[in-house]
Amino acid sequence: MDESPTPAAASRSGSASVPVTRIEALIDRYDALLFDAYGVLVHAEGAMPGAADLLRRLNRIGKPYHVLTNDASKLPETAAVRYRGFGLEIGADRIVSSGLLLESYFAAHALRGARCAVLGTHDSQQYVVRAGGEVVPADSDFEVLAVVDQTGFPFLDTVDAAITTLFRLLDAGRPVHLLLPNPDLIYSRGVRSFGIAAGSVALLVETALRRRYREAELPQFVPLGKPLPYLYEESMRRCGTRNVVMLGDQLETDIAGANACGIDSVLVTTGVSTGDLGAIPAALQPTWTIDSIALTATRA
Repeated sequence: MDESPTPAAASRSGSASVPVTRIEALIDRYDALLFDAYGVLVHAEGAMPGAADLLRRLNRIGKPYHVLTNDASKLPETAAVRYRGFGLEIGADRIVSSGLLLESYFAAHALRGARCAVLGTHDSQQYVVRAGGEVVPADSDFEVLAVVDQTGFPFLDTVDAAITTLFRLLDAGRPVHLLLPNPDLIYSRGVRSFGIAAGSVALLVETALRRRYREAELPQFVPLGKPLPYLYEESMRRCGTRNVVMLGDQLETDIAGANACGIDSVLVTTGVSTGDLGAIPAALQPTWTIDSIALTATRA
């Protein structure tokens, strides 16, 4: 039997039994809903079941929501067009991408005008340009190596060039900023199919660094997206409320970040993390689980 939402603290005690809820209960309780993109609303080939009907309902009743995504392969305006092609009417102003966080990082670290090697798509490069960086090839001297996405470039040749240049710069004693807007290791490519994400590419580079230098104080990638608080805080600022709930498919990013921000969370079991929550740490414990974002009346 589905349970109505209860305070988050009650379900973060570490118990293996996490109550199940319904999407209608979440709509009624919260002032705004925050959705992860991949594995919740979309996958690489289209919309997740029930997503179009749900968003039509939210748009019709004027319920605030945002898409909170670590995906930095598309600018918000590009993503909005793609979502419309999937039948999802999501405005660009509702999409809060980890790529947007590069601007504040560049400003805080005086990186405007810095030479940046960018692993990612054309839109990934545009995030860097909008932040004030100058995009350069991976085989030329750079001050920033940004692993923004795992697609959009000749993978092996570009990673080889980036690692080679990075080694050369470090050998010469030149500092390099390593940036990772998207810390995800994997993502949902389709219904029950998966692929590696930008975080896995960064792990590859960090492993190469450790193998070559074997030093404790090596540069490491600075993650910007979930589970860090920045995307959550920006979404709540846009919504004008902290009475929000995060719906995500990954415990280590979506749920952990929501818990750290003190907001409720729902594990949607249609993506990466499964509903088997036995013996997980309290920091990863969702408030509830849900097996579908489809409205009850539209479920088969």
